[in-house]
Amino acid sequence: MPAYKDEKTGTWYCKFYYVDWTGTRRQKMKRGFKLQREAKDWERSFLEKQSGNPDMTFQALYDLYLEDIRSRLKESTIHSITHYMESRVLPYFKDKPINEISPADIRKWQNGLITNNLRPTTQHTINAKLNTVLNFAVKYYGLQKNPCSVTGLIGSSTAGEMDFWTLEEFQTFIHGLKNPLYAVLFSILYYAGLRCGEVLALTPADIDFEKKIIHVTKTYHRFHCEDVITTPKTKNSIRSVPIPGFLCGQIKDYMKQIYGLRESDRLLPVVDSAVRQAFKRWCIKSGVKKIRVHDLRHSHVSLLIDMGFPAMLIAERIGDTVEMINNTYGHLYPNRHEEVADKLEQLVSN
Repeated sequence: MPAYKDEKTGTWYCKFYYVDWTGTRRQKMKRGFKLQREAKDWERSFLEKQSGNPDMTFQALYDLYLEDIRSRLKESTIHSITHYMESRVLPYFKDKPINEISPADIRKWQNGLITNNLRPTTQHTINAKLNTVLNFAVKYYGLQKNPCSVTGLIGSSTAGEMDFWTLEEFQTFIHGLKNPLYAVLFSILYYAGLRCGEVLALTPADIDFEKKIIHVTKTYHRFHCEDVITTPKTKNSIRSVPIPGFLCGQIKDYMKQIYGLRESDRLLPVVDSAVRQAFKRWCIKSGVKKIRVHDLRHSHVSLLIDMGFPAMLIAERIGDTVEMINNTYGHLYPNRHEEVADKLEQLVSN
């Protein structure tokens, strides 16, 4: 595996032959390496990915996995995968051949996550992403067994006890909030149940003031210091949400204050990190219990349940499934079995 020096530029390059997926012998050359070792490492990594053998390094496998999912998953999902993999997984496994990663290696890595005081849901998520990449190797690149299947899961897939505000708590929070942008944003989150990204993607064209409806067709992300608008989280997320008249009026008043606002402009042009910071500051100032921005969505659902609305209607409103409503919020419903018994008692006694 030789590397060559370009005397004109003083840099190194590699030049070699390989056989592609069609069986054709091809030549590959890559220039511009500062060190001979870097040129050799690049050639080795390239050939590992071409061969797809189970003795490739984890880094080579990860590169193949990313290449495979880029045409299949949303950019926001890929961003989440790369964030966790590159910060928590690659530093530990990247140079190790995948067929030498043992259950003991996985166990030791898991212990590191646990002792790092990461939240149980974060531990579970990171472990699941490593498991997925190794399953990819089992399915497509000849790895005999996924060592994660021996060690099992860590953390928890659920966030534990759900936090939400009552109507009185939200009114205490919003009272006195003078910034019209955040007052409108938090009101939409609470009274319409939208996800934060869905609210941040709204334009004036998405709001039908005559019918009092918000049309949810997209969501907002911030990637690499750029604003990105994509389709919503799921197909169910594309929906039309009726809103109360007072919220329509609040949005209208806010829009009148924005000079030159076009139908295609973002109605609330802030980033999600700024939303979280503002929310945290006002929680402290208003004196209400601290919850997350996303918990305003939970608060909306709990309010609807308390008002007696059925799971199917709530699922349609927030863009989710009935199963999710029952699994996530079922404990908030009153005991309907006792109500059935009471109704039957009334039928017979009458």
